[in-house]
Amino acid sequence: MSYDFEAFQKFGKEQLEATQTAMTEVAKGLQAIAAEATDYSKKSLENGSAFVEKMFGVKKLDEAITLQSEFAKQSYEGFVAQATKFGEMYAAVAKEAFKPVEGAIAKVQASAAK
Repeated sequence: MSYDFEAFQKFGKEQLEATQTAMTEVAKGLQAIAAEATDYSKKSLENGSAFVEKMFGVKKLDEAITLQSEFAKQSYEGFVAQATKFGEMYAAVAKEAFKPVEGAIAKVQASAAK
């Protein structure tokens, strides 16, 4: 029985390259997500600080309740929008990371069918 070591070596190299490409895509995607999280945190902190400043200027209880309700609504809507965006970003990272692996799997399946 004869083994084709060159084909085996080529196969191993292709798998390694696919893995490296996938990990590079994951790293890029996670950096983008981290940057987005930082921006959201900064914006959230600024909004919270502005809210506290407004609360110090309130003279009546009903104004404070209205202001609190508006802040809570805006915070919730902003959080839901950001969570949706993060979900989309994570899905895009997974999709991009899987592309090289998918190509390598297709090559293996094609060579196995021969």
